[in-house]
Amino acid sequence: MCGVGEQSAQKTFYLETFGCQMNVHDSEKVVGTLVQEGYRQVETVEQADLILYNTCSIRDKAEQKVFHRLADFKKLQAQGKKFGVLGCVAQQEGEKIFERAPHVSLVCGSASYRNLPSMLVQLEAGKSPAAATTPVRITGLDDRQTEECFETEFTARTNPHRGYITIIEGCDKFCAYCVVPFTRGRERSRTSESVLVEARQMAEMGYTEIQLLGQNVNSYRDPTGKKSFAELLAAVGEVCGIRRVRFTTSHPRDFGRDIIEAIDAVPTLCDHVHLPVQSGSTRILEAMQRLYARDEYMERIAWIKAAKREISITTDVIVGFPGETESDFSETLNLLDEVGYDGVFSFKYSARPNTPALNLDDAIPEEEKSRRLEVLMAKQREIQISRYKKYVGQRCEVMVEGKNPARGQWIGRTSQNKTLNFTAGGSQQPTVGSYAPVLVTASFPNSLVGELVM
Repeated sequence: MCGVGEQSAQKTFYLETFGCQMNVHDSEKVVGTLVQEGYRQVETVEQADLILYNTCSIRDKAEQKVFHRLADFKKLQAQGKKFGVLGCVAQQEGEKIFERAPHVSLVCGSASYRNLPSMLVQLEAGKSPAAATTPVRITGLDDRQTEECFETEFTARTNPHRGYITIIEGCDKFCAYCVVPFTRGRERSRTSESVLVEARQMAEMGYTEIQLLGQNVNSYRDPTGKKSFAELLAAVGEVCGIRRVRFTTSHPRDFGRDIIEAIDAVPTLCDHVHLPVQSGSTRILEAMQRLYARDEYMERIAWIKAAKREISITTDVIVGFPGETESDFSETLNLLDEVGYDGVFSFKYSARPNTPALNLDDAIPEEEKSRRLEVLMAKQREIQISRYKKYVGQRCEVMVEGKNPARGQWIGRTSQNKTLNFTAGGSQQPTVGSYAPVLVTASFPNSLVGELVM
């Protein structure tokens, strides 16, 4: 009988991840699951028996990129390796992946990760001589009705100081441009107690920063009815040993004043809210099926700005949605001025499979979308130059994330989620994962510069 060590020497895997923080954390949980099943993670595809690709379908032509990557992998088939596609493109394309990439043996959507152990058993069985003449094809494609979350105690966390906890999976919002409700299924929340148990375990392991995750993290609904999202946020922030708590991504419709009250009341909750707006035009918001109007969004911004602490605000914006006029775009530019964001993630609209926007007329030419994106980015750059300058002369506490030897600077992140690169003279050298006071001496559009002070 083989021990775990012997098994792991025989079964190796390589996992490549593409996409958002949810995908990154999903991969941490997948890695932990495979290791528990006797697999050993390796650094190259050449070393691996099983090659997995965790995919994202948010951006344009995502599926083409996946198939191009699978074509790169195909040359390794002759070495007896097996291949699997995980995540959103797996759920979106389903068994069509087997048709376009016959060397793939496993297709598994994120809602089916809890079934990975049994799927791995089937995959291993496919190596037997009896199965040699028939390609192994294993699928895990739950429909939107699943109520199961992917919970595992075997998460292989890649950062020893900052860790993720998924509290809600799936999405029920059905924005006209977004494929996520079709690839990740319905909204389903973990119990507040299971989240707090994981947070306490992380604190005991030495983690000091936790980030709560969800497609719409503030749409969280405790199955036991014990805690609202704001109450859970506060409870995680009160776990002994935790110094910082972040959360992303919030949906404006479910963003309540109680979230700001929790940030004001619990010092460990970070001074940062990411609140995607997508457009400054109520007409376009309605076409996008965002479930709120501009004035409702601005009401939430007013709550944030009225907080006792200064809270950094970041957002997402899509330009060139079908039917967006120059006037609509101008309203978005005006919104940037009115809010004064500390950061904007901006994108050109791209049509995605299965989404309602596919049926909309009046598409914006690609050249015009590119122009609008450039205009928006230039405006936001000027806003950030102004906003970042005000931090010069202030002291900020940073979590030390690493060092850039070429510049002789340490890399830190503030509670407001700003990168602060700093120098430390003499014997006063910080360590990665520690918290350090830094005096800001200069600013750039996307970062701050400073000196360690004691």
